[in-house]
Amino acid sequence: MSPRRSYDQYCSAARALDLVGDRWTLLIVRELLAGPRRYTDLHADLPGVSTDVLASRLKDMERDGLAARRRLPPPGAAFVYELTPRGRQLLPVLQALGTWGAAELGERRPTDAVRAHWFALPLLRALEGEGLVEVRLEEGEFHLRVGAQEAPVYGDGPAPGEADARLALDAVTCEAVARGQLSLADAVRAGRVTVTGEGQIAKALREG
Repeated sequence: MSPRRSYDQYCSAARALDLVGDRWTLLIVRELLAGPRRYTDLHADLPGVSTDVLASRLKDMERDGLAARRRLPPPGAAFVYELTPRGRQLLPVLQALGTWGAAELGERRPTDAVRAHWFALPLLRALEGEGLVEVRLEEGEFHLRVGAQEAPVYGDGPAPGEADARLALDAVTCEAVARGQLSLADAVRAGRVTVTGEGQIAKALREG
C-alpha cells in the first residue's frame, strides 16, 4: 500500500484533504452512505473510475479509518465495503459541497451519467424532521432516512417498510430542486410533486 500523501501543513483543512482530497474519494463516500456495497456495485455506480483507482482509494480509506471491508455471512458470502463512524461524519461535508456546487450543475449534458440515488443528497437537504421517505423518479426509485444518525441515509429501491412519505416527481422538477432553483415546498404547492403517506414529513409537505 502506498504511503499517504500529505500537504504537510499544520491546518485542519489541509489535514482533512490529506484524507479525502484525492479524486473519487468523496464520491465513494457518497455511494457508501447507502450502506454496505460490493466492489462491483461501487464500480457500476461510479462511471469513469478505473478498477485500479477504485481499489487504491478503497485501500486508502481502510487505512485511514474511513471505511472497512467485511465478508457477508452465507448465503451472500461476498465482501462489502462500508463506512466507519468516522466516515459517516463526512455526510455534512458532502451536503455543504452539494449546496455550494448546485450553481454549477446547469442543464444536464448528453455525456452526463446519472443515477436516481444521486438526487438523494439534495432531496435530503430539502426535507426536515425524521422518518423514512420513498422517492419515485423516471430513472428509478430510492428511499431516504431523514434524520438518520447511524443507519445508511439512503438506499436504492422502495422503502424497506412503511414509508412516512412517498414522493413522485419528474426529472425536470428534481433537477430544479437539486440546482436550488425550486424549493421542495414550492414544487409540492405547484403540483409538481405528488406526496402520499400519513407520517409527519408527508403532512408537513402537504401543509407547507
